[in-house]
Amino acid sequence: MDPIAFPLLIALIGVALAFDFLNGLHDAANSIATIVSTRVLKSQYAVAWAAFFNFIAFLFFGLHVATTVGKGIVDAAIIDPQVIFGALMGAISWNLITWALGIPSSSSHALIGGLLGAGTAKAGLGAVIWTGVFKTSAAIVMSPAIGLLLALLLVLIISWVFRRFTPHGADGVFRKLQLVSASLYSLGHGGNDAQKTMGIIAVLLYSQGMLQGEFHVPFWVVISCQAAMGFGTLFGGWKIVHTMGSKITRLSPAQGFCAETGGAITLFMATHLGIPVSTTHTITGAIVGVGASRRLSAVRWNIASRIIIAWVVTLPAAALIGAGFYWITRFF
Repeated sequence: MDPIAFPLLIALIGVALAFDFLNGLHDAANSIATIVSTRVLKSQYAVAWAAFFNFIAFLFFGLHVATTVGKGIVDAAIIDPQVIFGALMGAISWNLITWALGIPSSSSHALIGGLLGAGTAKAGLGAVIWTGVFKTSAAIVMSPAIGLLLALLLVLIISWVFRRFTPHGADGVFRKLQLVSASLYSLGHGGNDAQKTMGIIAVLLYSQGMLQGEFHVPFWVVISCQAAMGFGTLFGGWKIVHTMGSKITRLSPAQGFCAETGGAITLFMATHLGIPVSTTHTITGAIVGVGASRRLSAVRWNIASRIIIAWVVTLPAAALIGAGFYWITRFF
């Protein structure tokens, strides 16, 4: 490896970990909004709870999502430091824009959009691996829909099982169960989201001949990404917590449990299948599901529609920004 390129490699890994930190910061709301809005935990304890389970997620999941991102979105043969820089800057820029506006967009699809934009800016559409892109794009629709349906089903089951409980008694039970459901969702979040950055760092190392043998994710990359995401979650994204926890619909502890559990099941399935889904999309769909179980008017559809627009715009917006940053690198 060129000695001059080594500092650049270290700097790009630093940028990737900064994105992972920002991902945790941006997506903290996904894990803690419901337990904060239902007053099960105070916000400072909730973020610590979520950060811990974000970090230990690598103990429970394989690295299928990291492999998809690393070599299943664009051809690994065209990856170089300029492409990775463009991808990361596209994702980081879009995350900062939506974070400042308090809009829960997808960090995952921002990263994939940035990678697509920078990759096509370098090598054209021929570099795109369309099967991976279609699988990821389908998840934009499927993950919130599955989260919604599972959460709605859980509400119906719980309503029947706890029909003889007083509201106060049921509330006490689900305040404890929400700690479990929040833990599961945080595991799913750490398991799916941190792996996207792992894939980016691993493919960068692979492109520079730093990995021995076939493409794989070194253990130090796994630990670094999980830690960066956990630290980001500790700092939280309070504007987005407010949007997710109370602006879409009002939640009781039982409804919070159903939303988190439905979302966690969705994330566990996607991570097992190696599909990079959006934790934001998933929990939003689940929250809408529990709100709609009361009545359709319980959901603030104007807020939900803003979120859906951000979902649609995220991938192409991050792709354009990623392509722009790639072209900037051509002047240096």
